Amino acid sequence: MNKKADKKGIIVVKIGGVALSSQDTTFEDVVALQHRGVKLVIVHGGANIVNRWLDKQGVATSFVNGERVTDHATLEMVTAVLAGLVNKEIVANINCLGGRAFGLSGVDGGLLGARAGDKTMGFVGRIEHVAAAPLLALIEADFVPVVAPISLNLGCEAPHMLNCNGDTVAGEIAAALGAEKLIFLTDVAGILDGSGKLINELSASEAEGLITSGVAKKGMIPKIRAGVHVLSNKGIVRIVDGRQPHALADEVAGRPAGTTIRL
Repeated sequence: MNKKADKKGIIVVKIGGVALSSQDTTFEDVVALQHRGVKLVIVHGGANIVNRWLDKQGVATSFVNGERVTDHATLEMVTAVLAGLVNKEIVANINCLGGRAFGLSGVDGGLLGARAGDKTMGFVGRIEHVAAAPLLALIEADFVPVVAPISLNLGCEAPHMLNCNGDTVAGEIAAALGAEKLIFLTDVAGILDGSGKLINELSASEAEGLITSGVAKKGMIPKIRAGVHVLSNKGIVRIVDGRQPHALADEVAGRPAGTTIRL
């Protein structure tokens, strides 16, 4: 494996609940790619799992443009589930398959710094700072960093943590690292047009146009916006169907399906 990590060739992979099923092959792919020396950073979500735990506690939840409205009770649950249960389950899966993964949240090492934005969204962070050094150090030590999307509150006021959208976090990390590629493993075939047909490739402006026209909705909105942010750093953005066996390995091997967003 590469013993000196730099920013060249890093691939950031955003995974959600699609990668947590017992039939999924994403973690097998991560281990195989790591053994080949591919430099990976994983950012995960887990909205469905958070929803399940919120339901158990009788806490109502809602979304606006793919982002969860977050009050105090929701923030506590999101932090516990994402930075705890989901993050450690992903790390355990990779390590048990023979890989080397290191789990952390955006709070650890000051990786992510954010401020609360729209008050109607509650304690949702808008990221202002990404510290690349902890991730590069982990890559240099032959670990795959696995990042939960919880950030430090730069406002230095309670609460000291903020909930951040996982897609947005993936885009910010990819931009900070100058990643060559950002891959979203989703539960859809890719970006679809108004008639439900897969769009194989589109430009950043065309992708933004899908949001403006209302064709891109809900969880696809933060993916597109995160992707456009990465494109300003000359990366490539891929949105692919993570439900397909070995979708990640196929993507890295150049056997792509799904949608490409380019400059």
